[in-house]
Amino acid sequence: MTPSERRSAILHLLCIRRHDTASNLAEQFGVSERTIRADLVALSCYYPIQLVRGRYAGGIYLADWFHIESHTLSPIQQALLVKLRQPLKGEELQVMNSILAQFALYWEYR
Repeated sequence: MTPSERRSAILHLLCIRRHDTASNLAEQFGVSERTIRADLVALSCYYPIQLVRGRYAGGIYLADWFHIESHTLSPIQQALLVKLRQPLKGEELQVMNSILAQFALYWEYR
């Protein structure tokens, strides 16, 4: 996954979750927290992302008023695509993974 794809995926997840932590995003995307922080700094130049320090109320927040117009798959649609993905290989597998990454609510991006 390229940095721009990862940043797009981070923004998509924040639009759904509205709040997350750098450690959680780092684990989900398989990168370091430092990489996530760099991505968040880049995203915060264009989107209303707020980074709050603190043990209990800290994390990454997306402004309540901000929403990206996007379509997402229902859990049933996502389950079917995951099932259909199993026999795929090569370019077809990459295309299916990109569809799931773009439209699935909780897809592992690895």
